[in-house]
Amino acid sequence: MVKFVLNSIMKKIPWIIGFITLLTLNVAANPTLPTGWWRASLQRADGHTIDFNISMQYKSGKPVWFIRNAAEKIEVTAIEQKQDSILVQMPLFESEFRLQLVNNNTLRGVWIKSTSSSKQVMPLVLAYNQAQRYPQAKQTKRKVTGRWGATFIDNNKPYPAVVEFKQNGTALTGTVLTPTGDYRYLEGAVSNDTLHLSTFDGSHAYYFRAIIKNDTAITDGEYFSGATSIENWTAWKDAKATVPDTLSAVYLKRGEDRLHFRFPDLDSNLVSLSDPRFRDKVVIIQIMGSWCPNCMDETAFLSDYYKNNKQRGIEMVALAYEYSADFRRSEKSLRKFQQRFNITYPMLITGIRTSDSLRTEKTLPELTRIKMFPTTLFIGRDGTVKKIHTGFFGPGTGEHYEAYKKDFYAVIDELLKQGS
Repeated sequence: MVKFVLNSIMKKIPWIIGFITLLTLNVAANPTLPTGWWRASLQRADGHTIDFNISMQYKSGKPVWFIRNAAEKIEVTAIEQKQDSILVQMPLFESEFRLQLVNNNTLRGVWIKSTSSSKQVMPLVLAYNQAQRYPQAKQTKRKVTGRWGATFIDNNKPYPAVVEFKQNGTALTGTVLTPTGDYRYLEGAVSNDTLHLSTFDGSHAYYFRAIIKNDTAITDGEYFSGATSIENWTAWKDAKATVPDTLSAVYLKRGEDRLHFRFPDLDSNLVSLSDPRFRDKVVIIQIMGSWCPNCMDETAFLSDYYKNNKQRGIEMVALAYEYSADFRRSEKSLRKFQQRFNITYPMLITGIRTSDSLRTEKTLPELTRIKMFPTTLFIGRDGTVKKIHTGFFGPGTGEHYEAYKKDFYAVIDELLKQGS
């Protein structure tokens, strides 16, 4: 009997060893990454880096990232790990990371961002246990808190801007406001007489550097965007600095007062302003794109406003201009927006690339050229265009965001009174 039992066990040993080995391989296949803060550095060919911070966590055994930009925390859950390879899909935009675990303290790989014509690929290094974005900032006597007027130079063409800073010791946050919108949440530091600010949200990848000459002048500024773009900038202290909106203004053409469009929604149903759902309603038309971070911020605001106010006689519709004319590619990207912000108003696919120089003429010929995204149109109960607003200053701009909301509420309230 004993011999029989021993023989049975001996026969099963190879299977048991194999099972244990398989378990061991499975555990080793997906090593757990250290939780806590990592410092990510996008590597430009010119030697400069665009740095940001990621908090890596695990929820119910699954990895979760939180990308930090000052007060903003972007949650990323679409993370797949196979052995030492990691694929991370950003929650919005056509943007992803492909990484490899070098050791418990280092990840290397690339950031890939799709555009209208190609894919932008940038090398990336992540270093563990680094919560500071610019650890070289140890001390400074400079103080830059406040509002600054600024001039940026893009391909020898200057354009105005407003830069706002909040400094606490060497820690620095802020934003840049331009005629085309804001650069959202910037985070960085002041090191001696040099300021550093950066942001990464899956679409924007920006780094600002400049010399603080004195309490009222910033010089030798450089603005690095993505893999190759660079602009110069200077700034001067000005508590009353404003951004002119005339550079981006959109108007109705002479003799026009209504829009006539008919585009498919994400389910391929054709939608136009003549549909019953828009009749006798105040309608907000959002001209946007799923590639646009300012559109993301505006969408968050509009979706919330619509859910809380649609019963007052308000409708909304988004007109999307995407990187591609391919319906399925556009629909996939826009679904992310729809799901992320729980959008319940129609999102329409124009089928026209954002890069198309004739995008306005092909879709909204009643308007002068659409110069920027987002652009918002307000339609009265009678179906005519009452107001056009270009750009969007989001929550990263503080008081400017509050001023935008106040003006938005006032416009809607006035339009609801008309014809009621």
